[in-house]
Amino acid sequence: MTRKDRIDPDKKGAASAWATAMQDGDGPRYLRLVDFIERAVADGTLSPGERAPAQRTLADLLDVDLTTITRGFNEARRRGLIEARGPLGTFIAAPRAELAQRVDLSMNIPPPPQGLDADALLREGLSRLLLRSDADLLMTYHIGGGAAADCAAGAKWLEPVLGTLDPARIVVCPGAQAALAALILAFTAPADVVLSEPLVYPGLPHAVAQLGRRLETVATDAEGMLPDALDAACRLHGARMLYLNPTLQNPTATTLSEARRRDLLRVAQRHGVRIVEDDPYWRFAPDAPPPLARLAPAQVCYVSTLSKTLSPGLRTAFLTLPDADTRMRVLAALRSFSLMAAPLTNALAMQWIEDGVADDIFQGVRAEAQERQRMAAQLLGTAAGANAGIHLWYTLPAYWQARELAAAASTEGLAVAPSTAFECGHGGANAIRISLGATAERARLQAALRRLSTLLASDRSAHAQVIV
Repeated sequence: MTRKDRIDPDKKGAASAWATAMQDGDGPRYLRLVDFIERAVADGTLSPGERAPAQRTLADLLDVDLTTITRGFNEARRRGLIEARGPLGTFIAAPRAELAQRVDLSMNIPPPPQGLDADALLREGLSRLLLRSDADLLMTYHIGGGAAADCAAGAKWLEPVLGTLDPARIVVCPGAQAALAALILAFTAPADVVLSEPLVYPGLPHAVAQLGRRLETVATDAEGMLPDALDAACRLHGARMLYLNPTLQNPTATTLSEARRRDLLRVAQRHGVRIVEDDPYWRFAPDAPPPLARLAPAQVCYVSTLSKTLSPGLRTAFLTLPDADTRMRVLAALRSFSLMAAPLTNALAMQWIEDGVADDIFQGVRAEAQERQRMAAQLLGTAAGANAGIHLWYTLPAYWQARELAAAASTEGLAVAPSTAFECGHGGANAIRISLGATAERARLQAALRRLSTLLASDRSAHAQVIV
């Protein structure tokens, strides 16, 4: 007689909805149980107030250890999916009041992978790190720009993107923003012009302004920056630097074709303009064109941060430079405001890269991002982008303006980023960027996107304001 055969028939009927709990996913079994509860609540298979099977009954039904069920229930309770009512048993929890806390659709961070136990991953990673390293060394000053082993790990991480790299060309930075600031300091002078697209990552204009440089924009089309417009801007402004985010661009989610990349490289080379390629999303894009730095390594400074692919808590970015001379100039600039990357988290990141854990985490992040993109496409309809990456660009209907929509969303407990947050001097866009990673629970994100969809469909112009 199997464990399932021993279940009381009445109890087996009550537990039938749970019978497939372990079928999907490949992570730890207790997390697969939690994921099942989350999905089942979202699709209506399980309803708020419904009683869950007793833990022992469920363990027999699923043929797993009781400790697996207990651990899964504890995690589900922590996430607010179930609630214990003493001797009455365990019940599916009512949805949380969404207005009690904003759902963040404005912060561009990678989503947590399904089936990954972050607590266990950190504990194991730090334990292994302490076994391999001296704790005192992890708590003291380190070489600015990364030790040889750090640069070698960076070369390994970037190999699928840029091919085989000489680690001596790599600088390890405490985040992409620090890398951008160091590049601006190293290769431009006060009042010099930096060129970018009109809609751009907000950290760039902030760094340019704070460092006393000037940002000018170059016209774009549906694909991205126009080579003829870049040529005209170089002639007009005598620019020293061009900033590009060519793959799944932030915020518009557009990707430059290989032909367009080569055209822009030729224009920049003709005018002696150094290109900064900020490329955090290349790994997310299916069949992405080669990075500019792979097409013209002597012309491009390449920035790749782990904050957008693994976790923002890993403040590590790899900056790949053309040669030893440019590396020394960037190191000198970087040291003027940031001596080193944080040794402990940096060492953890390097260990994860060397052990293959970083790649495993990223594969989970990418799979979760793809699932969230599919969810957004179903709930919001057509949006710009390749249905990849951690954000999308949504052009608004004429009856909504970006600032007004963002304000209205805020009253609904939703934070979105209006196009005005990304504009550099010139308006024209009427859109919002919707980021899909900051909300940890997929079910909560789904509910938020439903609310946003309802808001987007609501024509505020059709409702006259009542004044009393």
